[in-house]
Amino acid sequence: MTPEEKPAPKKTFSWKDLNKWKVAFFVLIGMVVGSTFFLFTRITEKRDFAKHDIPALVEREGNPVLNIRSNKEQINSLIDFYLDEYQKDSDVKYDFRLENEALLTGEFKILGFPVTFYLYFDPYVMDNGNVQLKAKSLSVGTLGVPITEVMKMIQRNYDMPKWIEIDPKEETVMLRLDQFRMQNGLFLKADKINLVDDEIQVSLYLPESKEKE
Repeated sequence: MTPEEKPAPKKTFSWKDLNKWKVAFFVLIGMVVGSTFFLFTRITEKRDFAKHDIPALVEREGNPVLNIRSNKEQINSLIDFYLDEYQKDSDVKYDFRLENEALLTGEFKILGFPVTFYLYFDPYVMDNGNVQLKAKSLSVGTLGVPITEVMKMIQRNYDMPKWIEIDPKEETVMLRLDQFRMQNGLFLKADKINLVDDEIQVSLYLPESKEKE
């Protein structure tokens, strides 16, 4: 056998090499567990959030003076206009739209990276003319975050109008039209919301005291 044909020496595996792999493995496990714990604590931590003083109820006695029939496209235009004005000085933005469900879209950060969520609701008209949005499903990429925890985050960090009440435990959002004031005392009541058939009806009321003037 010539010198060129000599087999290469076999590389031996030492305990020192094994220890290096063990250290690397535990470091990796530590990073994964640490990141998971950080994510969990950031989502579930309890923070003080500003509670709005509930305004006095709008006078609800009166007769409808105008019945309004609308559709999703028209309502979405009104929502966009309202939110653009309401959020113009806010650093945290969110969108709300009516599709075949009501959809709230926003963003929060995990480990410094923005994550977009899509929270879907079914709307229900209450007997008093308010609207309840019941959370139906949630999409947050590949993260398995419960709806309740995302709604807690929304309640803590998002600036909502005073007449919108969020209940993370019940996974609902109440649109308190009985606290939504309009000029000259006019107020609204929802009559029908059928998003699939694109039928939305509300009534505009003149307060009883105005009728007697």
